[in-house]
Amino acid sequence: MDAAWFEIFVPTVPVWELVIRGSLTFLGLLILLRLVGRRESGGLGVTDLLVVVLLADAAGAGLRGEAQSLGDSAVIVGSILFWSVGTDALSYRWPALSRMIKARPRALIRDGNLDRRVMRREFMTFDELMSQLRLHGVTDLAEVETAYLEPNGMVSIIRRDHGDIEEPAKPSYE
Repeated sequence: MDAAWFEIFVPTVPVWELVIRGSLTFLGLLILLRLVGRRESGGLGVTDLLVVVLLADAAGAGLRGEAQSLGDSAVIVGSILFWSVGTDALSYRWPALSRMIKARPRALIRDGNLDRRVMRREFMTFDELMSQLRLHGVTDLAEVETAYLEPNGMVSIIRRDHGDIEEPAKPSYE
């Protein structure tokens, strides 16, 4: 095979620079996204998707630098994956670090009473919360002992009667 073919696999930027670029980008975005928090209950909203796309594009330019080979990309991807797994492992090992890195559940309802402060912090309206409750078969706040906004954006509910909560309805695309 032609020697030029193999050149696309050889890094054109020093490996240490690629590792530093990948590491700083991952850790910087992790901190920024942790500060911003969740914005949509139950999944990715349009604005969340837009932010992810824009962050990827903005970070991509800084990540690439003068990178011109697949080897450069492989080193960057490897360093980002390292930090992704590494932060999970460190969070698991040290719970105090986990509280800083990982989002925690936030109580939206306690003893049937709304926590408006948490709702404001998460930009969740009363109508959005009621929509999530209805997905679980709950129509009255008085039925709810506690409701949490979970780290994945879903709302979990504990009923006063501790009865079975219906599973959230799955969208029908028929």
